[in-house]
Amino acid sequence: MTDVVQEILEEVHALCVADTSGGVADYIPELAAANPDRFGICLTTADGHVYQVGDTDVPFTIQSVSKPFTYALALTDRGESAVARKIDVEPSGEPFNEISLDPVTERPRNPMINAGAITSASLVRGATPDEQFERIRASFSRYAGRELAMNAAVHASESRTGHRNRAIGHMLRSFGIVEGDPDAMVDLYFRQCSLDVTCRDIGVMAATLANNGLNPCTDVRALEPVLVERVLSVMTTCGMYDGAGDWVNRVGLPAKSGVAGAVLAVLPGQLGISVFSPRLDAHGNSVRGVMACRELSSRLELHFLHVGRAARSAVRAEYTVADSPSRRRRTAAEQETLAARGRRVRVFELHGDLLFSAAESVVRAVSTAVDHGADDGSALDGVILDMRRVDEVSDVARSMLDTLAAGLRRQGCAAVLVDPRGAMAHTVSSLSEHDGSGRVFDDLDSALRWGEDTVLDRWCGGARQPTEVTVVQHPIITALDEAYRDAVTSRTTDAHYSAGTVIAEVGDVSLGLVMVLSGRVAVDFIGADGRARAVSTLSAGMSFGEMPLVRRSRFGLRITAVKDTTVAILGPKDFDALTESNPHAKTALLEVLLDRAYEQAESIVAALRRSGVV
Repeated sequence: MTDVVQEILEEVHALCVADTSGGVADYIPELAAANPDRFGICLTTADGHVYQVGDTDVPFTIQSVSKPFTYALALTDRGESAVARKIDVEPSGEPFNEISLDPVTERPRNPMINAGAITSASLVRGATPDEQFERIRASFSRYAGRELAMNAAVHASESRTGHRNRAIGHMLRSFGIVEGDPDAMVDLYFRQCSLDVTCRDIGVMAATLANNGLNPCTDVRALEPVLVERVLSVMTTCGMYDGAGDWVNRVGLPAKSGVAGAVLAVLPGQLGISVFSPRLDAHGNSVRGVMACRELSSRLELHFLHVGRAARSAVRAEYTVADSPSRRRRTAAEQETLAARGRRVRVFELHGDLLFSAAESVVRAVSTAVDHGADDGSALDGVILDMRRVDEVSDVARSMLDTLAAGLRRQGCAAVLVDPRGAMAHTVSSLSEHDGSGRVFDDLDSALRWGEDTVLDRWCGGARQPTEVTVVQHPIITALDEAYRDAVTSRTTDAHYSAGTVIAEVGDVSLGLVMVLSGRVAVDFIGADGRARAVSTLSAGMSFGEMPLVRRSRFGLRITAVKDTTVAILGPKDFDALTESNPHAKTALLEVLLDRAYEQAESIVAALRRSGVV
């Protein structure tokens, strides 16, 4: 089915591609020859799923995006204290290639500017520059999940024109920051910048940092967790050079840019973003890269100061209505159909906070189930999203789930919620329809009954629970002794309601005992926000109105005809009249109603036990 996240990425790509401002880096001849119209975006989740659009497999050199990873390797090889004696972690407020050190510490201000990056490279262990480079290349390859190679042409071009970086190298040597031959260390830095990558590689590298240093695609550890926090912290404050403050304010993600046109961004614990577009702004950052990250951060609510308690996956459990049947009694034919076809309605139990990353995992899990069902001939008829354990739901998550529900409906698959606390209260379009294609239930058992009915309505060809009964066939009447049945039925009157009619509104006076003879009605609780949340669905042989009748209270729930419905009503006056005309019949009727109330209470308790509430 159409992927919600993929659609968002394509929309952002289409928006940003129109911006042709900026220009390619021209101080390195090989970079000046780059195609300025290349543009790709990748979003890689912390469990390794890659969404991509545009030029995501086009190779380019990593350039300054390499800096966090070499800094991480230096920390691994030398330890935090030793590296801190050589490189500070303060924003410079200056261009990335400034020939300067901190005037007080006489160290590079941070590892994200060239002076700090050359120092980081010099701290990588190895007896020779070749050994150091091989350690750098192998380390980067672990992040990317494949073997990377150096682009010799770009390396040669940088070597011919890198006089400013050589000046930085000699400055570092004169202050004792770099030991040994400064030209060799600068060349090592040129080589690390000349490694060929793709936008997809950068996305996986970002996701590896998001996944606490473990590559989510290969399960190979690239960096120890204790060092990930330090690397991401420096990226947050220094990764976008003298544009870092605006970046943190408007995007809010640890990030690093490179003059070949790449931008890498990380949302810890959740995802990595990579963008490739060679046109640069005045800070040396990709114009489209910055714009795309701003759009994604805004649309997907990714700012790192808005991170909730999102789980790796928001899907706590997944099962079918065949695995967990409702308490409704079924005929033999119905039971056989549910055993054979019950997998066509799946329940997804969700938990935690649904921000973008968690909602993405839900959308992906449901989409995967739908696609697998289509492949093996068991396409889904319905999806139940159980949100009883969900706390916060962001606006983007609501939008994603509603879009998912709309997509399911287009494929003939209904989607409903179990949402007793109204976590999705602001979403009404595709998840709250009374036509049966979308509903919101207050308890799981009601949703399971809906799922079973969805399967049975489509697939059961045998004997069903009756879709229509006469008043004398209604279970309330048949439960009475035969001597009392006529005394009750003679006082009932039939009523007909077309689909969509509100039979009883909250606050209405008692209608009496209402016995459903045909059709189907929805029983909804109306919250303080005015939103209807489903309590149950009643069909032929079921009833409502007992409590308002017996207690002479008003309706506390809304009753709506889902289909054209016929009922038999024993009104309050006729109910009271039984006291004089046939008190034994009234007593017997009250006993039947009490027994049914106990059955309903037991069903609710059982549902609560299954959900772990009691």
